[in-house]
Order: sequence, then structure tokens, then C-alpha cells
Amino acid sequence: MFKKLKTQSLPQLITISSPIFLLLLWEICSQYALLDPRFFPAPTLILTTLIQMAESGNLFEHIYISLTRIILGFALGVIPAICIGLLMGMYKYFRHFFSPIIMIFMPIPTLAMLPIILILFGIGEFSKMITIAISVFFPVAINTAAGVANIDRIYLDVAKNYHANAKDFFFKIALPGSLPVMLEGIQMGQAIALLTIVAAEMIGATSGIGYLIWMNYKAFLLPQMYVGLILISFFGYFFSLLLRGFERKLLPWK
Repeated sequence: MFKKLKTQSLPQLITISSPIFLLLLWEICSQYALLDPRFFPAPTLILTTLIQMAESGNLFEHIYISLTRIILGFALGVIPAICIGLLMGMYKYFRHFFSPIIMIFMPIPTLAMLPIILILFGIGEFSKMITIAISVFFPVAINTAAGVANIDRIYLDVAKNYHANAKDFFFKIALPGSLPVMLEGIQMGQAIALLTIVAAEMIGATSGIGYLIWMNYKAFLLPQMYVGLILISFFGYFFSLLLRGFERKLLPWK
């Protein structure tokens, strides 16, 4: 039993040890000036700065604003992406209609479309959510359509033999059958959402974590800048764990 427990815990220990090793190496290199401490402040100094910024209360305002933009923008992108992806996978006419549109717009970086987004939706919060929604839409829609296309043919034949209607096919075959690949697209989408919101807040915002990073960089307050970077890294990891947990609940056989 002890041997089994040791075998199970070893991968977890290795996973935890790698970031700890990196932080220790960074701390030593910064303390002994092997890295220029002006540009790479020690992790202990960054942690102290994080605590000070949290105590001031200003940090939580930026976090709240960014998370609101991310969550609402993510929902705006994921929900239509899933619907269109399922329709593309289920019906060839939808696939032929939407495929060229997706192929045309997908290669364009979302931030390159920011001027058009601002013209259409203004400079308020909604434009930032739309920016995230657009960046999330494409990977989720493509993965969902691919998930439906990869459903084992036997399930489709059984549905036809039992004369399943469109509703049953949608909810009992297409949706559950596409879930594994769809969730991979959603996982990719959440990472893209974080990248997009940081870049969008650097360019056209007066609040949020991206704005915090950019303003502190321009003021050469690098410990404060690193606080913003660490927050983005933390939320990316947290959302990834959250989605993986959600995936285990939905797909216990995987």
C-alpha cells in the first residue's frame, strides 16, 4: 500500500518541484546579481509588493475588472461557438456556409480587428468583451465541429435506424459525442482569452491587470509589473484546473 501511495504521489511531487526550483533559482540569481535585480527583482520582493498592493485595495479593483471582462467575454464567445460548431458537424450545408467565413477571419489577429471593434461597439466595456469573444470563438467552434465529425459511425447508424429526430440527435449523439474535443477547444480558448485581455487592456483601457502591467512598466516599477504577470499566470493555471475538473465530471470515462 505504501509503495502504491508513493507511486501515485511521485508525479505530483515532481509537478510541484519544478516551479519551486525555478523560483529558488530566480531568487538566488537575483540576490547575488547573477541576474540584474533592477530588471529581475527577487521573488521575495515581488511577493512583498503583492501584499502591499493587496493591502491598499487598488489591486483587487483591477482583478475584479479583468475577471469580469474575461468571464463575460468568454461566455459571449463560447456559447455561439458551440452552437455553430455542432451545426457544422451535424449538417453539411451549415459546414459549407460557415467554413469559408471561419477560414477568412481566423488568421486575422484579434487585436488587428480592434479598430473595427471600437468603431462598431465604442470604447466601453462591451468592446473589450467582444474582443475576447472573437478570440475564443474560433478554436471552440472548430474543435466542436471536429468533435462531431469524429463521432464513431456506429452511433450515427443506430440513431438513423431508430429514426431519431433532430432534437435527440443533437442532445444525445452530437453534444455528448463531441464533448472530449470540444472541451479541448474550450481549454485552448481560456488561455487565448487571458492573452487577449492583457493585450487589449494595454492598448485601450484605464483599468485591469493588463493596464496595471503596462503602466508600471512605463513607470519602471518592475516589481509591480511582475505582480501583474504573476496574477495572469495564476488565473491561467486556476482556470485550467477548473476546466479539467469540469471535464472529469462530464467525462468520467476519459
